[in-house]
Amino acid sequence: MIKHALKTQPLMMWGAGIVALLILTAFGCQWLAPMDPIQQTLNDRLFAPSFHHLMGTDQYGRDVFSRLLYGSRVSLAVGLVAVSIYIFIGTLVGALAGYYGGWVDAVLMRIVDVVLSIPTFYLILMVIAFLGPNIMNVMVIIGLTSWTDVARLVRGEVLSLKEREFVQAAKVIGMKDVRIIMKHILPNAMGPILVVATLGIGGVILLESSLSFLGLGVQPPTPSWGNMLEEGKDHLTDAWWLVTFPGLAIFITVLGYNLLGQGMRDLLDPRLRGSGRNG
Repeated sequence: MIKHALKTQPLMMWGAGIVALLILTAFGCQWLAPMDPIQQTLNDRLFAPSFHHLMGTDQYGRDVFSRLLYGSRVSLAVGLVAVSIYIFIGTLVGALAGYYGGWVDAVLMRIVDVVLSIPTFYLILMVIAFLGPNIMNVMVIIGLTSWTDVARLVRGEVLSLKEREFVQAAKVIGMKDVRIIMKHILPNAMGPILVVATLGIGGVILLESSLSFLGLGVQPPTPSWGNMLEEGKDHLTDAWWLVTFPGLAIFITVLGYNLLGQGMRDLLDPRLRGSGRNG
């Protein structure tokens, strides 16, 4: 499988490499970071990139490289938690709607329509106005409002799979519905779900960075790529590195997840695989 992916989906392997590097960085930042990311050294403020400070220092003398490494932990956590929530909800709703059909399908799809009408970004702003900036609240809201596309995707897959011979055979021998869904249907629908999850993580990271840039996500002094951009925007002319490196980190990370998701889609889709499409 890996050898086939290397030959037919080189861009997917680049994306996988970027994602793997992000994960290793997030888990190992306490050993990789040369300095404390929140320690202020005013005598070292706005130092340009050098051997001692690889990405320079900010207006408080904090090492930008160390803050960037610790910021990867925030981005990874936000992406994984939010996506896990909406993948779980979307898979559950889609599986029930597709398998049972009838009034169950009608009710659940009307709920999907209602949730689709809720603007996630403005809901986050409203919750923050009442409860204050909190990254956990942001992750939960994203998860609770972003599952609709997953539900529609899973519903379509289940509608197709439940007519297959192996599912009909399971029904004939008296297997319970829950067991049929969990053992026979969902495992065969995992490919598209994984693709949606991978692509979704990049979008969530971008949304969290936008909120942190606006001061509504991760709060200082905890470093995140979004609030690093916000803190550096006033020094565009005299300290270019304050916005360049966090911006590149966001761009490369989102690109990595998108390349991985696109490549997985092409690799798992037999029509695209048969046509020899190359990422």
